[in-house]
Amino acid sequence: MKRTRFGRRSSLPREAEELLWLASGLAESGSHAEDGFWQVRLSLAVDALLRSGSEETLNATLDHLYTANPNAYDALADMLEARAECGARKIEEKTSSDAEINEARTGILLIAAPILAWSRFSIPANKLPAAVLANLRVHLTAHVLADNIELALSDILFSPDQLPQGYCETTRFAAQLGWAAEHGHDLVVDAETLPETSRFLSDVRYILAAVSFKHGEPIFRWQETDGTREQSTTQWRTQGGACLTSVLAGCAIELVLPDAFFAASRHADRVSRPYSIRASVAFLTTTLNVPPNRLRAVVAAFYENQLEEYRISFMVAGSDDVVHGVVWPLLGVEDDGAEIFNQIEVALRECSVTDIVQLDNRFAMEYCEDCGAPMYPTPEGETVHAELPEDAVEQVPRHLH
Repeated sequence: MKRTRFGRRSSLPREAEELLWLASGLAESGSHAEDGFWQVRLSLAVDALLRSGSEETLNATLDHLYTANPNAYDALADMLEARAECGARKIEEKTSSDAEINEARTGILLIAAPILAWSRFSIPANKLPAAVLANLRVHLTAHVLADNIELALSDILFSPDQLPQGYCETTRFAAQLGWAAEHGHDLVVDAETLPETSRFLSDVRYILAAVSFKHGEPIFRWQETDGTREQSTTQWRTQGGACLTSVLAGCAIELVLPDAFFAASRHADRVSRPYSIRASVAFLTTTLNVPPNRLRAVVAAFYENQLEEYRISFMVAGSDDVVHGVVWPLLGVEDDGAEIFNQIEVALRECSVTDIVQLDNRFAMEYCEDCGAPMYPTPEGETVHAELPEDAVEQVPRHLH
């Protein structure tokens, strides 16, 4: 059978065409043996672009594959994440003996420990004191990481705005933190170089770390025969949470199980959505002095070219004034409106909010022209700015994350 060949694509650089070919080959592979061929070549091509900072080429290739070949898109995205998290590290293989080769097969992995937080005041994003870093190291080593893992922590509690942006920047950061792990010290970050943190009632904070490990051996505690994710989650929340109370004073917090950087970030995005609803209800019941069953929620879908997010308005029973709002963004390939609304309804009912209205209107993505806050739906199908009553507590964020 005649082979299909990629034609010249004038809108894409030559490096992108090579990625298209390699990612498509991997996606269409019919065996693990063939997978290995494509994976080695794709990883080398990806590493070269990551090291040269070719973010535009990588994104252009992903954009093309997203519609042209979804399976190849997944293959390339997986490879980009894997190579960025390890700092695009090349394994130097010795040739004198198998023992030396195995000894040389060490790797690094960038990991993230997300923390869900809400507060009436600003949620800190700042330096982690040496004593806190020391305690975090103890509990990460004991409850999250496998034996014989070298660990380096970054000395910053990052907000989402301050995380490495893009695959190339993530690669550089992973390489720096991985080098620190191999040399037995933590990474000092200049806080002055980080972007300003946006202020929300509920948000996520991140502890970033890197581990050095030998390939083929466990990295995480749950990879060992006597460990599970559930045990690690419980112990990390209890012990790690106690370490962080001093740096997150005035905040209600919930720790998420640490994992590889991209996986942990995606998981944090998912669990932060119901958490923001819980935070909203807790905030409103204390600020407005009303029980949860006296709150009313209006849920509506908001579109740009397609369904982008749901927005949830809160009001007190007997009034149509929107006092607060929550954005529930769609993640990944989510597109089932009925399923998403069910998730929102479950989260609301778990908070004892039972007066829930779903609107069928297709709302545009409107924002306040003055402050940029999202506009939220009213029961009558209009969009308004969420405003607390004048006698409510001052100095709180204008909208929820």
